[in-house]
Amino acid sequence: MGVKCKACIAIVVILLLLGSMWLHGNLEDQWNTCSKFYSVKNKILTFIKVNSSDEDVASLRVCPGQRFQIADLLAHLQEAPVSTNDVLLKPYLASWDELIKFLEALGPMVGIISQEIESKTSIIRDLAQKAEKEAEKKMKEMTSHDRSSNYSKMNYELSFGYTSVRSMIKWELENGLVDFHEHTNSGCRTLLRLHRALLWLQKFLEELGKDAAEGEHLRSPSDLCKETYRRTLAQHHTWWVRKAAELAFIAMPERPYFYQLVCVETQAEAAVVLNRVVRAIEEVYERNEVTLRENGMLDLP
Repeated sequence: MGVKCKACIAIVVILLLLGSMWLHGNLEDQWNTCSKFYSVKNKILTFIKVNSSDEDVASLRVCPGQRFQIADLLAHLQEAPVSTNDVLLKPYLASWDELIKFLEALGPMVGIISQEIESKTSIIRDLAQKAEKEAEKKMKEMTSHDRSSNYSKMNYELSFGYTSVRSMIKWELENGLVDFHEHTNSGCRTLLRLHRALLWLQKFLEELGKDAAEGEHLRSPSDLCKETYRRTLAQHHTWWVRKAAELAFIAMPERPYFYQLVCVETQAEAAVVLNRVVRAIEEVYERNEVTLRENGMLDLP
């Protein structure tokens, strides 16, 4: 059976499965995955990995004619870590914008996954916007009553509750927005879903960047994606969602298409680029993993 035939079968089956989910409840409940804030203006960029040596430098260029830009993704990822243990939300969400474009570029079936992820980033952005409006309202109410230094401090805390992952968690806990027993659309719960999806993409890109073992052929992106999905994100999905996702991976393009996406021509070149992206993702992921664990949020419903 050819790839096109497999893709057609996958499309029909997935649409039936997803349609069934819509009939029996919100897809977001079944899926459980995971004005833009941040932009990169430079078209040719030089990047240095967080905590890297001076020699660990890679120059990447923007690929003409495509929405996904590996250079932009790496730039956002490397802007996200702040302080020694925190992650800025704007570049973090901006990196997800690029990862969504990456998934969309892999075809309409994989693009269904990107739609769910985009809904998660929208939740956090909407919460941040709402908090900002509340801060502005509070500021107007207090202006005529309190002009002390405490006012400036309070206004700062209200306005910047969603500046970073740690500030968001602090803000939502203090305002009773996080429920450890019931499903809520809090930023913390939403971040956890994105966090799980990021691990899957990290492992997939890591495997995609590896060379074949001696005497073996390079494995197909479809197989690698399915394997890494089973090791990571699938553990948090229902049986139906797992099967729908794995069927979507059947229609995934072959390696030459991925080379084009990241602006390289060979597996060796792809390995260099993807390894840098993987290390940047790992830095962000590990910081968020520690933060979520410290606050007992790795299993939010």
